[in-house]
Amino acid sequence: MQPLRGVTVVSLEQAIAAPYASRQLADLGARVIKVERPGTGDFARAYDTRVRGLSSHFVWVNRNKESLTLDFKDPRGLELLRRLIADADVFLQNLAPGAAARAGLGAGELRAAHPGLIVCDISGYGAPGPYADRKAYDLLVQSESGLLSVTGTPREVAKAGIPVSDIAAGMYAYSSVLAALLERGRTGRGAHLDVSMLEATVEWLGFPLYYSFDGAGPPPRAGAAHATICPYGPFTAGDGTIVMTAVQNEREWRGFCAGFLRRPELAGHPHYATNADRDAHREELDGLIAARFAELTGAEAIALLDAVPVANARVNTLAEVWDHPQLAARGRLHEVPTPAGPVPALAPPGPTGGAPRMEAVPALGEHTRAVLGGLGLSEEEIDVLAADGVV
Repeated sequence: MQPLRGVTVVSLEQAIAAPYASRQLADLGARVIKVERPGTGDFARAYDTRVRGLSSHFVWVNRNKESLTLDFKDPRGLELLRRLIADADVFLQNLAPGAAARAGLGAGELRAAHPGLIVCDISGYGAPGPYADRKAYDLLVQSESGLLSVTGTPREVAKAGIPVSDIAAGMYAYSSVLAALLERGRTGRGAHLDVSMLEATVEWLGFPLYYSFDGAGPPPRAGAAHATICPYGPFTAGDGTIVMTAVQNEREWRGFCAGFLRRPELAGHPHYATNADRDAHREELDGLIAARFAELTGAEAIALLDAVPVANARVNTLAEVWDHPQLAARGRLHEVPTPAGPVPALAPPGPTGGAPRMEAVPALGEHTRAVLGGLGLSEEEIDVLAADGVV
């Protein structure tokens, strides 16, 4: 399913947030022209070399794109970029605060020239405001948003294991662009979208924010366990298998006591009768449950939990995820070409039927000549620009 075929996105992007947004659009069929610095490109290309010499971050968020190297600080490069934008449906950027506007690529200027253009700016904090000019990276925004304050253990905070603020901003940019394309289809008018990593992350913190509303205390940092529902967390079986166990309501609690703990009388114990009671006596209850898990292998524990039934999951390693039986059964892993050869890639969640779009992760500047040729430049003209370092 490629409903965005015919949509062109020009993206001045780097790192994760904007590339993640544009990859979602590319997965749905949009033509994404990724504008990169000549010589070095998107700095995420150099984050690591874990994928056959390529960066894990870059391979993840840059399939299905064309790479154009262009120095838009050179007047000739800026003019070429303006010509590309004039023919585009969407202009997406996550440069340093104010950089696009200083280059003459601000939303007001672009939309005045192209009323149907959708301009999407992604930044750490948005503008205006006292933080508008602050640089922002994922971990900084995780900190500023309060996410770190509720993640970790009672003794210390911990960041999320993925760049959650980048991902949140990328997904809101993606969904906002889709909405803007629908609106333009009705009205013919483009839009200016201003996506803030801070606001995207704070939106995802809705439960802790409301939990601590009006001066109330925040949810406690509970490691891998749920902060306020009990029992809901990891327990280690006798063979070392870690099983995540989740009891969500009183019916499940009664079944858990009878079918798994083999102690039905605990269901009505005054320390455990309600979730609030269990949460208040979490340490002693966790000790009882841990002792039962220690009597069982991981497979035995999961079989008993399934029989109740109580929701559960293995705490898989990343190596195990590559071979996850559910992903295999649904045919979710495909191959995407890269400059280092084909690598596995997860199909976009949602669409079913037909093969997903799995075109290459581009080499730096791989499509420069083709893109500029599409603007009418001759090979000789491109040669001059290349010799001057403009492309």
